[in-house]
Amino acid sequence: MESGNYAIFLVMRRETALNLLNDGFTHSVKDPLWGNIPFTRQLKALLEIESVEKLSRIKQNGPAYHIYPGAVHTRLNHSIGVYHIGRMMLLSIARKREELPFTERGMISFLSACLLHDIGHFPYAHSLKEVAPREHEEIARSLIRDDNALRSAIEAAGADPEMTGLIIDKDEPCADKETGTYRSILSGTLDPDKLDYLSRDAFFAGIPYGRQDTDYIISSISLVGDELALESEAIGSVEQVLFSKYMMYRSLYWHKGVRSATAMIKKAVLTALRDGVITFDDLYLKDDYEFYSLQERYRDYGPFSLIRDVERGRLLERKAELALRDGRTLCQEAMDVKTRHLAEERVRAFLLGRYPDLKPEDVIIDIPEPISFETHIRILRPDGTLSDAEREGMVFQKAGNLFSQALRKASLFLPGYVDEGDADRAFREGVDGE
Repeated sequence: MESGNYAIFLVMRRETALNLLNDGFTHSVKDPLWGNIPFTRQLKALLEIESVEKLSRIKQNGPAYHIYPGAVHTRLNHSIGVYHIGRMMLLSIARKREELPFTERGMISFLSACLLHDIGHFPYAHSLKEVAPREHEEIARSLIRDDNALRSAIEAAGADPEMTGLIIDKDEPCADKETGTYRSILSGTLDPDKLDYLSRDAFFAGIPYGRQDTDYIISSISLVGDELALESEAIGSVEQVLFSKYMMYRSLYWHKGVRSATAMIKKAVLTALRDGVITFDDLYLKDDYEFYSLQERYRDYGPFSLIRDVERGRLLERKAELALRDGRTLCQEAMDVKTRHLAEERVRAFLLGRYPDLKPEDVIIDIPEPISFETHIRILRPDGTLSDAEREGMVFQKAGNLFSQALRKASLFLPGYVDEGDADRAFREGVDGE
């Protein structure tokens, strides 16, 4: 099969698919969440490639360990979990069909994509995502294309590097149906990424809300034509996944301490980029330790003290909030992360009369990125027909929007000595001009 051209592929028999997903998986990785995870020797060799091994030095939840000390698991832990769930999904799909619209090379490319989907990720979780001009999926595809050692290891595993990259980077145009099917599995309502990170993050943080009935969900999926579908009896499991996502955002991802640390790192980086101290090239393909070493090179640069403070657990406090759900329109300067410093400086100017020692890096406005509680999955009815989740009475279609609006707030972070009343007045005056 020629790389990049998958428009026509052979139909695979069930027995062939099951043999492919079981034979040769004689190596294993012991995972605290899923137990022993089987690999072929060639797939396991991918873990030794530098651009993959680097993920073991990037914490999955970034600075969240300052709030939840157990949350020190890594992107590599998560990637192995996504690979495991992706393989289990293919096995579940294969058991239910006599014929599958897959190729051997395509299935191994999908497993490789599951394992490599985060190799383009930035350190410190999502602290740097908003400031980057490229998505981590695009960076991952570029790495697969340009890293000879990685590309050779993918080929040695029996996968196609081009197809692997296209499965990861779903925004890159691709007309191939097989690739599109794998994309729908890897990036959807019930994708292996979400099923792993919700359960894994909850496990390591010690939060009870995120654990899923993953085995039941996997056993309830089917491939109808080239569409992923969920048996109607399992609709409650989808709602549980989405509610868990809401609770994890509420309890962990958008905890005020985690948001403070995230916003502090983001402000340090944005300010350094704007002042020409660093470039985006200084951020790409770094692990947590390499990123932290940036501030060591510029010890006298004031904003980088924020990075040092985060590492030492000295976080700014949330002193004021403005809800985004009540019709309030924050000025465009505050909404745009690239011009947010202008609104922050107005807030600081308002406070300087009472707090003359307040430095520019001491005033941070944080507005989390929008989140969705998507329910875009087809439901397989007992009579074999397909329906949309919305038509099956899934309550999250409406509740998800309400949850998102309730969670997403603009926050003002300041040193502990600033009075909350002063902060609230400064926030409203400096941002909305009230």
